[in-house]
Amino acid sequence: MKKTSAFFLIVCLTLFLTACGTKKEDTANNKTLYEQIKDKGEITIGTEGTYSPFTFHDASGNLTGFDIEVAQEVFKRLNIKPKFVETKWDGMIAGLDAKRYDMVANEVAVRPERLEKYDMSDPYIVSKAVLVVGENNNDIKTLDDLKGKKVGQSLDSNYRKIAEEHGATNTVVEGFNQAVDLITSGRIDATINDSLSYLDLKKQRPDLPIKKVYEESNVTSNAFLFRKDSGELVNKVNKTLADMKKDGTYLKISEKWFGTDVSK
Repeated sequence: MKKTSAFFLIVCLTLFLTACGTKKEDTANNKTLYEQIKDKGEITIGTEGTYSPFTFHDASGNLTGFDIEVAQEVFKRLNIKPKFVETKWDGMIAGLDAKRYDMVANEVAVRPERLEKYDMSDPYIVSKAVLVVGENNNDIKTLDDLKGKKVGQSLDSNYRKIAEEHGATNTVVEGFNQAVDLITSGRIDATINDSLSYLDLKKQRPDLPIKKVYEESNVTSNAFLFRKDSGELVNKVNKTLADMKKDGTYLKISEKWFGTDVSK
C-alpha cells in the first residue's frame, strides 16, 4: 500500500512539473510579433527592388529608394535591423501570407479590401494614377478610351483593376519598366502607374517615346503592409513615422527623392 501511494505521488508530481513546464513554455511562445522581432533584433521586409524611385538598385548595386530609406529610418529608431527580402510584386502579398517576411514596404495602396485582411500603417506617401501611352498615340486621352485596348499591369495591381473596369485587356508585367518597354515596342497601347514613378522615369530617361495623357484628380494613400493582428508592431511604426514628420526627418527624405513633401 505504501509503495502504491508513493508511486502515485511520484506520478502526480511528474505530471504537475510537466504541466508547469508546458505552461511556462506556452507563455514564452505567446509573444506578440513585435516582441519576437525585438528579441531577434531584426525584421524582414518584402520589397521589389525594381520599382524606382521607391525601391531599386543604384549604380553600385545597393538597394535604395524612398520606401527603403523611410523603412530604414523607422527601424533604426526602434533599434531593429531591417532585412529586405526582394521578390516580384505579383507574389509579394502571398509571401507575406506565407510568413516569408514580417511586412511589406513597396508603395502598397490603402484599399478597403486590403484593410479587411491585413493591417496597414498610417499612410506615408500619397500619389496619383497617370495614364501613359506612346508619344504618337492620339487615340487614348482618358480612361474611357481604354475600351478594347491592351494595357500592361501587374497582376495584383490596383491599376489593373482600373484598366479592366474601363474595358481594357491586360498583359501581365513584372513592373512599370516592362510595361513601358511593351509600349515603345508597340505590343501594348498603354499602362497606368504612379505619377511619381512616371516623373522619375522621365527624369532618368527623357528620350523615352512616351507621354502622360491623363492624371486622376484623387490621390492614393500608400502604407506599409502587415499581417492581420500585428497591432503592437503597427503602433510602434506609426509612432515612429509621426516622430519623423515632427522632427523634419521625413521631409528631408522626401525632398531628397522628390523635391517636395509627398505625404500631402
